[in-house]
Amino acid sequence: MRAALAPGVRLLRALPRDSRYRGLTLVLTFLCYTSYHLSRKPISIVKSQLHPNCSALGVNPHNGSNSTTWCSWAPFDQDNYKELFGALDNAFLVAYAIGMFISGIFGERLPLRYYLSGGMVLSGLFTALFGLGYFWDIHVLWYFIIMQVCNGLVQTTGWPSVVACVGNWFGKGKRGLIMGIWNSHTSVGNILGSLIAGIWVSSKWGLSFIVPGIIIAAVGVACFFFLVEHPEDVGCSPPLHHVMSEEKDPEGVTSDDGPLGASGHSSAEHSESPKEPSEEPEAISFLEALRIPGVVEFSLCLLFAKLVSYTFLYWLPLYIVNVAHFGAKEAGDLSTLFDVGGILGGIFAGLISDYSGGRATTCCAMLVVAAPMLFLYNRIGQTGIGTSIAMLIVCGALVNGPYALITTAVSADLGTHESLKGNAKALSTVTAIIDGTGSVGAALGPLLAGLISPTGWNNVFYMLIAADVLACLLLARVVVKEVRGWCGYMARKRGYVRQSLAPVLLRTDVCYPVLSLLHLHVGAMPQTIPRAMSHSCGDRDIVGAS
Repeated sequence: MRAALAPGVRLLRALPRDSRYRGLTLVLTFLCYTSYHLSRKPISIVKSQLHPNCSALGVNPHNGSNSTTWCSWAPFDQDNYKELFGALDNAFLVAYAIGMFISGIFGERLPLRYYLSGGMVLSGLFTALFGLGYFWDIHVLWYFIIMQVCNGLVQTTGWPSVVACVGNWFGKGKRGLIMGIWNSHTSVGNILGSLIAGIWVSSKWGLSFIVPGIIIAAVGVACFFFLVEHPEDVGCSPPLHHVMSEEKDPEGVTSDDGPLGASGHSSAEHSESPKEPSEEPEAISFLEALRIPGVVEFSLCLLFAKLVSYTFLYWLPLYIVNVAHFGAKEAGDLSTLFDVGGILGGIFAGLISDYSGGRATTCCAMLVVAAPMLFLYNRIGQTGIGTSIAMLIVCGALVNGPYALITTAVSADLGTHESLKGNAKALSTVTAIIDGTGSVGAALGPLLAGLISPTGWNNVFYMLIAADVLACLLLARVVVKEVRGWCGYMARKRGYVRQSLAPVLLRTDVCYPVLSLLHLHVGAMPQTIPRAMSHSCGDRDIVGAS
């Protein structure tokens, strides 16, 4: 007797062809970047084992010495071990930041499948080589620095590639929510990396690097065999990146559906017949990508947002060990709660920005709340285990929410901006510019933490709070533009002005207040207005409310 078809197979057959391939792309790119972050995390867990508190272990069993560094791993057994840890972090992060600006250019011109899978295999190699330093009994700093530099360079292949792939498959409609959920790969990778590294950190810390290296290389091989870069490659329909209205927005940011044009309308509502691409569009240059409205502001904002996030990524376990006096494994496990909050924050930020259409406003609001929460965590976060858990989750959500939104939905929005006239070849370059600028902050954060921490952890948190405030201020212009877009959208909803003239009319500083006052005092808009008022409003027709 033959068994019935498996339920999972029946479900796959019931799904449309496009949905199956979109699901495959989401899952595969999720696993790819999860493994990237999984391989980055071990260094922050192993730090406390490279320079542990040897006095707690008693005297040196080999020579009876009571030195406090007898169990440390040279060259990290010196008094300047924090500076050496900072050098390790920055070897990776500076190489990553420099390589990211170049990576996007290569990503636009090379097949993404080869580029991504090759980078993952190489990243696995250099991660494993770092861990082999334990088994080969290597005690020279330059070896670990070189491994970090090489790993930082090859890891730049990841982010532009996965964002470009997802951007190729998904339009703007629910991009914030979809990418908010998808971007949890960052936090999932950090959590898994912490847990895997924690298994061997106290016994054979070299395996804390070798095992993640094997994992990322294996996922890279799977990516080579299964990744589909473009919907057209498998006969699927490409997504609609832009909703074209009768009157284009002069600012290039707002649309009839609210700021950043977040709309879920289908192509059938806006286009009678899809246009066949006549030829492959050319990749845009670095300077052309910088001219896209919003790229500079979001890039600089991400610099400071990533500074805060990566300082936590690399220094939180050591902070917990020094302040709360937990062991290396317990501190690593507790630090994963920050990433749990990051998952929730990324989803929340994506959902709110989709609903409101305001990517910048969502980021700015979360950054404003994050600053006082960081202060509170430093003050009361270690008073009890319950308080520490709650504060880590909240801080993780507020710090990583804006970071996740900018690196995913905002990058994809700007990479398919309407000013590009349908040329999606900018996705990888724009993503690399934004994340590359953010990576400069990611390099500065751990470096500054290493330099400032000897003066006290309070000063480290003051630095993080200042970075949060600066990130918020850099988005001020885009936030104002989004708020003006909302005002125009609400005015059109109420019928104050003719729909086709609303985007132009409502940007004047005089018209909107005058029209609002007329509505309040008269009850309806007059069909004609005095000549002086008409001149101040740009001689445009004004009609009554319907």
